[in-house]
Amino acid sequence: MTKNARQFPGGPFAAASCAIIGLAACGGGTVSDPPLTGTQHLAFAYFQQCVNPIFQKQLQITLNGVTTTNTCAAGGCHDNTSGTGGAFRIIGAAQPVDLANPANTPDLIRALDMYKNFISAQGETVIGSPAQSLLVRKPLLQNVLHGGGLVFASNLDPNVKLIEYWIGNPVPQGQDEFSTTTYSTMFTPAFNPSSPNSSTCNSF
Repeated sequence: MTKNARQFPGGPFAAASCAIIGLAACGGGTVSDPPLTGTQHLAFAYFQQCVNPIFQKQLQITLNGVTTTNTCAAGGCHDNTSGTGGAFRIIGAAQPVDLANPANTPDLIRALDMYKNFISAQGETVIGSPAQSLLVRKPLLQNVLHGGGLVFASNLDPNVKLIEYWIGNPVPQGQDEFSTTTYSTMFTPAFNPSSPNSSTCNSF
């Protein structure tokens, strides 16, 4: 696989991975969410900068032959308070964490809404295996029911590429989700917490 780069959007976060048509359209069918495996983690910095924005983006969603637009975090299926779409829940108002601020310790970050989104999304993955992860398979309707319909036409969608890259590049063994090792391996140029939009998100 080759490494490509995608420029962070300016201004408010914008990008996405799942969709909601309305409460009646939600639900994940009979497929269970995959368990976390092993002791590896996914990268929090990459999630915050490159993946969480996907959940805020207005996307075209096709359900029962009807195409509309919506976001994953707006409400309905995956809204954290009233969603009916299974275990995957997103807090749409989650604020980005200033990773340059030494006061934001791992323990503090783990209590914040952005981290709750991180854990919820990671829970829909098989770490290291995008092809097995519901976070990829459901919005593509890859042999699994997604009550929200088809969100991405194919794995070539740039949003899918970002999600796959996040899942396929876990933090090195023995390091936690905040490892700065990922700053140089997952971003071009290396991620600078003081200037997060100066880097690009690497992707497959």
